[in-house]
Amino acid sequence: MSQKKLNVFRIVLTVLASVLAVLLCSCEKSTDGPLSVSDSSAKFEDEGYFLSANLDSGATIHLADDTLYLAMGKIWSFNNCSLKDIQLNYTQEDSILWIAPVIKIRSNGEDCSAPYFRPDTVLKLNLESRLKDDISVVKVKNDTDSLLDSIMVRRGSFRKDTFEIYLDSIFNDVKHYPVRTSDKGDSAEKPTVLRMLDSLTPRVFYWRTMESTCTHRVDMCKSVVPDTLYPTTWNVNDTNLVPIHYACADSDSVYCINSKWENDSSALGKLQERPDTIWHYSTYYMEKVAKCGTYNSFAVRNYYIGSKAYVIRELMIPAERETHCGPSSTEDWMIYNLATWKLVTNTDSTALVDTVFAHWDKAEVAPESLVVKE
Repeated sequence: MSQKKLNVFRIVLTVLASVLAVLLCSCEKSTDGPLSVSDSSAKFEDEGYFLSANLDSGATIHLADDTLYLAMGKIWSFNNCSLKDIQLNYTQEDSILWIAPVIKIRSNGEDCSAPYFRPDTVLKLNLESRLKDDISVVKVKNDTDSLLDSIMVRRGSFRKDTFEIYLDSIFNDVKHYPVRTSDKGDSAEKPTVLRMLDSLTPRVFYWRTMESTCTHRVDMCKSVVPDTLYPTTWNVNDTNLVPIHYACADSDSVYCINSKWENDSSALGKLQERPDTIWHYSTYYMEKVAKCGTYNSFAVRNYYIGSKAYVIRELMIPAERETHCGPSSTEDWMIYNLATWKLVTNTDSTALVDTVFAHWDKAEVAPESLVVKE
């Protein structure tokens, strides 16, 4: 057990002993009134602890010249009257600025409410003088050196935009892959959506025909034709049974009521195979950005084929003096996977980034908008 934990344990024992002594010495008269929780002689100074913290409410990027908000929760300070100070210690490790808050407590014996954790606390920090140009990340830790949160630090500005991108039904047709939206806007290049084929997985479904008898004929047709009822979904882990039905050759006549077919699972045909292929594809949002730029936030609304997708993203535009780049796909491109909702970075795989660009270059350009007839 650490020395700090031992000190806290001793404090608690001292207070409990004091309270017990007061209880033993107290009277039981109705005029005594409430007993004091704290002993007026229990005076001490020590350190508490905290278990949670976050920077800028969980934002991705903090601009170096802005105020940084540090929210601290689950703070133990003995009671609500004993918090003397929250001391902030700063250390730099390479490009990381560490913040290590210390909970200072001092009790003067004042009788005060003592919930296990005090209310959460938010501190406004002006770190402009500490966030030198070589700092790219701020991290916060507690007294046990547990990392509680981190945030990237950049110099520049934010710009929030909303884009409307129409996704034509051609995006559902695998024969057209790769396919993308147009990158030509009214005055400049615009973001695009690309769908590309990743791989093919061949598979085989097994099936047998199954005799089926009509128990309620409607029309006595002169001639009939097979009307096999193939399943709408196939089970790859079992043999699929396909009932053999019949229909009148004359389309104006009805051979049998649909609900009056009775299947005979003991009368099966030979085992047959139905080849099938699974098409694996990925869909990406792609945008050319300023060199060393990145996203502070990214969201897509109404993402459906055959409608307009709404992309809401906040771009970090770096200042001229900014030397830290990314995270990004290349130094001036952002590629966002719309299936996994993750940014594709060149640190993950340069091969994937190169493959996406190769498919983008040769992709068919889909129609840009709905055709409205007068």
